[in-house]
Amino acid sequence: MSDYMRLLRSNRNFALLWWAQVISLAGDWFNTITLTALVARYSDNSGLAISGFFLARFIPPLLVSPYAGVLVDRFDRKRLLIYSNVLRVFVVLGFLLAGSKDMLWLIYLLTVVQFTLAAVFEPGQSALIPSLVEEKDLVVANTLSSVTWSVMLSIGAIVGGVVAAVFGAGFALAFDAVTFAAAAFLISRIQVQPAVPRQKSHANEGSFREGLAYLAKHPETLAVLLVKGGNSLGNVDTLMTIFATQIFVVGSDGQLSLGYMYSAFGVGAVAGPLLINRFNDGTVRHMRRLVTVGFLFALMGWVVLGSAGALWVALVALFIRAMGGSVNWTYSSVIIQKTVPDRFLGRMFALDMAFFQLATVLSTIVHGALVDTLGIEYVRHIAIGTAFVALVPLLLWWFGIPIMERRDVTEVTAD
Repeated sequence: MSDYMRLLRSNRNFALLWWAQVISLAGDWFNTITLTALVARYSDNSGLAISGFFLARFIPPLLVSPYAGVLVDRFDRKRLLIYSNVLRVFVVLGFLLAGSKDMLWLIYLLTVVQFTLAAVFEPGQSALIPSLVEEKDLVVANTLSSVTWSVMLSIGAIVGGVVAAVFGAGFALAFDAVTFAAAAFLISRIQVQPAVPRQKSHANEGSFREGLAYLAKHPETLAVLLVKGGNSLGNVDTLMTIFATQIFVVGSDGQLSLGYMYSAFGVGAVAGPLLINRFNDGTVRHMRRLVTVGFLFALMGWVVLGSAGALWVALVALFIRAMGGSVNWTYSSVIIQKTVPDRFLGRMFALDMAFFQLATVLSTIVHGALVDTLGIEYVRHIAIGTAFVALVPLLLWWFGIPIMERRDVTEVTAD
């Protein structure tokens, strides 16, 4: 842990971004647990209704990401992060108006707005990190960011479930709004080295089309952009909600069991990069191989979940699944930051997020439809089927590594 503490102590600007992430994520998981339980209650536990809620979170980033990436590369990244957080304060407060079944539509609408703003924040934050830390610290910084997400998931999920059950949904949502305001303030204190102004060399510079042209010339970058999406072929949220609210129910409406599951997922996501970093030398070549390990863990998680006959087995499955996802999320981000020029980072991370959201949307729709068509009793079979789907990106990545390495040699020779 010494490397992580060193970075936080020695780099004030990154530390401010990190604290903003800690505070904001705490509120995010209060929000997630509360709203998921409300949707399940208001819809009488409809699989499609629950999937629809997650689609309201996933589709906006998918549609907005191409434009969000252009914004991140054209405008001040720090200001975009601040504006995104401030606007989400008011959006989250709007959830307080959804107090009955008749207002279920408002939860969907405000969720769409909230995650449209998040579509700007996420690539902006990833693109800002290389401006705050030295290249040698990119693995540490991204691991810390990923682990923080995971720790706050494990803590925020269980605490959010308890708080929502004890104090009510209104308190949890108000807390989330306060965290967005606090995060915006912390980010405003970051001092970013001003970029050197440069003249555009052609009309498409800074455009989405230019980003696509860059990918056409660098297919190895495109492959990395597909890693997060490959891991999300079989998104866990819908099935996790079904297991928590229908099969292993603990607490009112399954809020506690859902909190336990998200917590197990969060702990696994912490353990993944911390464990695998012991075998990581920080080179792109090595991280590509470790991504294979991440895909393998994700596949194993689905197999175990499909065999879960008790809550603790489901928790172990989610732990393993999260290890793989966290490893691949962290290393794919570092590879992008190490290999892509700064002026393209916003668009690349936006496309990275778009592919992730596309896979998540498709998986959410399929899982929701399968649950409603086959019934709750087949949810374990659905998890096993998802394991076979997860085998596809694992094999594609494994056989793609030699091709990417040959391209590395070709580009170095050309330079």
